[in-house]
Amino acid sequence: MTASDEPPGSAAHVLELVANGSAASRADLVRELGLAASTVSTRVQELVEAGLLTESGEGVSRGGRRPRLLRIADRGAVALAADLGSRHIRTGAVGLTGGCFDTADHPFDLTAGPEPALEALAERLDLLAERQRAAGRTVRGIGVGFPGPVDADGARIIAPSRMPGWHLFPLRDRLAAHLGLPVLLDNDANMMALGEHRAAHPARRHLVVVKAGRGIGSGVISDGRLHRGARGSAGDISHVRVDETAHLPCSCGNIGCLETVASGAAIAAALRGKGLAVDSAAEILRLVENGEPHATTLVRQAGRDIGAVLAVVVNFFNPEAVVLGGALAGAQPLVAAVRGTLYERCLPMATSELTIDAAACGPDAGLLGAGRSVLRRTAAHSLT
Repeated sequence: MTASDEPPGSAAHVLELVANGSAASRADLVRELGLAASTVSTRVQELVEAGLLTESGEGVSRGGRRPRLLRIADRGAVALAADLGSRHIRTGAVGLTGGCFDTADHPFDLTAGPEPALEALAERLDLLAERQRAAGRTVRGIGVGFPGPVDADGARIIAPSRMPGWHLFPLRDRLAAHLGLPVLLDNDANMMALGEHRAAHPARRHLVVVKAGRGIGSGVISDGRLHRGARGSAGDISHVRVDETAHLPCSCGNIGCLETVASGAAIAAALRGKGLAVDSAAEILRLVENGEPHATTLVRQAGRDIGAVLAVVVNFFNPEAVVLGGALAGAQPLVAAVRGTLYERCLPMATSELTIDAAACGPDAGLLGAGRSVLRRTAAHSLT
């Protein structure tokens, strides 16, 4: 199973609705799920008896008997989460109520190959697990977002760009063997999409969440659930061709792909060509904030290029929101250029109620998506 496989109305789905504030009573769950009151009551009772939900107090009456309020029973259970980049790793712990804490960023080189990266990742997560246990918390599992394609089973890495040696590497099972905990693995943009959806947009059913950092990726939420496609590659916009006259080769073997002109790596390379010492998306962002003209121009053009690709996605998929995350999304010229291009190129019906904004959860979005997915999974398994 992957991060998208929990069915509507499941124990995990009920817990998620209570955790994100969408439902505070059995009546709310009936409205949200569209299920019979008896079915919802049975599911709630199972969760209460399992110690995953509590029911106490009285809510506001809407014309009948006052409802009893549902709350997540935070028994000190946490999931560990890791959001990997090609040059860094961000780790943290996520609780049952959805909060992210004990976060840290570390240098991390995925391009060195899977074996040294696995050792470094396992070491960081082992230390994080020790701190949680020392604080009296129970570690339920680990969620990992990887900056490259992950197979449909959520087990192996598939042909990631600029990362030799990673193809078919069984990261999920190798990491689980190292740490003795269940591991949930998915693409980093998918984990970001889950985090943004559950933490900031729980009422919306259709979203596109873009991660614009050193590379470019996106996750798709369809009818309230992560859509991974037939083989797990849904949302990969980085290799859509946007520049017919481009000469820079892409890692996929083509030229003119979005990644070659609009990613943080591409912008950094262009700025180095102009004599500016830039290597990361964070450094690009600082230049834009300081008004450096070359950086601002390149970031604005990157926003237009991303917007041109997303225009096709928006017309085809008709989402309620486009959410821009990753380090480059902190640059207002990029966000404004994406927004302007979408309004210019999309059908009025597709944009009349469309929101286009920067991500609300910042650098913790991927951690929240990974951690919450693990907790949903383990909560569901505790009832079977």
